[in-house]
Amino acid sequence: MLVRIVKMSFAPENIETFLNNFEENKLKIRAFEGCEFLELYRGKDNTNQFFTYSYWENEQALKNYRNSELFKAVWAKTKILFNEKPEAWSVSKEWSSE
Repeated sequence: MLVRIVKMSFAPENIETFLNNFEENKLKIRAFEGCEFLELYRGKDNTNQFFTYSYWENEQALKNYRNSELFKAVWAKTKILFNEKPEAWSVSKEWSSE
């Protein structure tokens, strides 16, 4: 399993647009082949920062998503809203209490 964490920061006036886009697409992303889990977090102290946290079957599943029309459509609407460069990490889960 691959865990993907993406940090995004938006200008305050763009947050509602981002959240609407996420709401419209979250179930499509979650249903994408190879996606096993998806959550969205918001910064407690810096409320214009958001983090997506997703589980992917493997690296190829994430690559397939990133090359999909769904990703291209979602990302096109998202990237124009940033006020800082996004950051992303692919990590392996080493331990969980689940």
